[in-house]
Amino acid sequence: MAAPKGIWKVITASSVGTLIEWYDFYIFGSLSTIIAAKFFPAENPTAALLSTLATFAAGFIVRPFGALVFGRLGDLIGRKYTFLLTLVIMGLSTFLIGCIPAYETIGAWAPSLVLLLRLLQGLALGGEYGGAATYVAEHTTAHRRGFYTSWIQTTATLGLFLSLGVILSIRRLVGVDEFTNGQGWRYPFLLSIVLVLVSIFIRLRMNESPLFEKLKTEGKTSVNPLKESFGHKANFKMVLLALFGVTMGQGVIWYTGQFYAQTFLLSKCNLDYEQANTIILIALVIATPFFVLFGSLSDKWGRKNIMMAGILLGVLLYRPIFNEIYLTADVTHKDITETTSSQVTNAVKMQTITTVFKTFADDSRLKTTATKHVGEPVIKNEVTLSSRDKWKVVGLVALMVLFVTMVYGPVAAFLVELFPTKIRYTSMSLPYHIGNGVFGGLVPFLATLITTIKGTDHLSGLWYPIGVGALSFIIGSLYLSNKIHEDVTE
Repeated sequence: MAAPKGIWKVITASSVGTLIEWYDFYIFGSLSTIIAAKFFPAENPTAALLSTLATFAAGFIVRPFGALVFGRLGDLIGRKYTFLLTLVIMGLSTFLIGCIPAYETIGAWAPSLVLLLRLLQGLALGGEYGGAATYVAEHTTAHRRGFYTSWIQTTATLGLFLSLGVILSIRRLVGVDEFTNGQGWRYPFLLSIVLVLVSIFIRLRMNESPLFEKLKTEGKTSVNPLKESFGHKANFKMVLLALFGVTMGQGVIWYTGQFYAQTFLLSKCNLDYEQANTIILIALVIATPFFVLFGSLSDKWGRKNIMMAGILLGVLLYRPIFNEIYLTADVTHKDITETTSSQVTNAVKMQTITTVFKTFADDSRLKTTATKHVGEPVIKNEVTLSSRDKWKVVGLVALMVLFVTMVYGPVAAFLVELFPTKIRYTSMSLPYHIGNGVFGGLVPFLATLITTIKGTDHLSGLWYPIGVGALSFIIGSLYLSNKIHEDVTE
């Protein structure tokens, strides 16, 4: 079947903007350890990291409100201008985060301003995704809708990929010390303004969705999208089914397989920052094409079967996969072949830094830094995996991203097909952003928090996404239809 006229122009214009919004949104999470040191009190690093993750999660929690605000605008005035507005809000918020002075300069104002801008990011993203997915879907036919909308689905992972790539590139360009302790970490945020200007130029050249334009011409657009979406029993039932049967499960699968995997590598396995993020980057490259594959297969096999399989695989395999990653990074049982050490005393800061380097028989390395200022020294371990172990972890993370592609690839087409055109932007955005923003976005924070409770271990945090995923699988399996809906216009 031939592609609808101009569909690749539509996909490109929508995807570029959405990709940049995800980039903006994920820079914060990718730099969480540095942000914790810059914008929060340094006395308790664990509390600072948890505060940063909580601020990161706040951006997710407000996404449903963004879905309501911008979803309503999208169903009233159109798709094009609404998600052009969300792009501007996101870009400016991200840019301004890069301008905020550190905690030691302005005190409590620093975390307060970061939180405010993070909330604006969440509101903007709440309006972006529904508009982009709806816009592309309304240019396609049912038999290829999964395939075409799956290109939009790649943007979330590619946004994470872009954020990590930019961070690592700038880190190498300016040097590790300048990036971590100086101003280098600000550059990925400041770069956002350039990317947004490019995307605005592209989106201004877009036309309105033909289905929405038809409704507008005929005077059939919704007068009150919120009331029609959530005040009508039948439609509200579909909203709840979309949330509990799919998107909350999809949300925890997405954020466990990609974001919590990154947090786990850094905070539980103590991997070297650059190596941990390189592992994530390579895994994303390997798995990203499967978004399109599973989106396309959903046109033939149905959306439900593929999405439920992805959720189930995550529920069953997360603990063994994460445990294998943890054991691979554990150097305590390895034979040491070389040990060197150095000590530096800074009289101005009244601190002594002792660094011990250990090399093991398999070429993995351990760097232990003890910084003594007042009282007990703060000890930091960094593990660099051997080449063999690095590729093993890449494979394990890529496997988890594969689960993500199974659930996320078909979900845009699935959500679009649930709701009529005149209230689609509002109706699909809310369950998507509650599922992803609340249930999914809380994964890094809650999973990390759970592991700090007495009596827990490094895997205890996984019970949260496993429990949510299992519940979603049961509801979805029992109540979702596998039928692909032909008509999405009414």
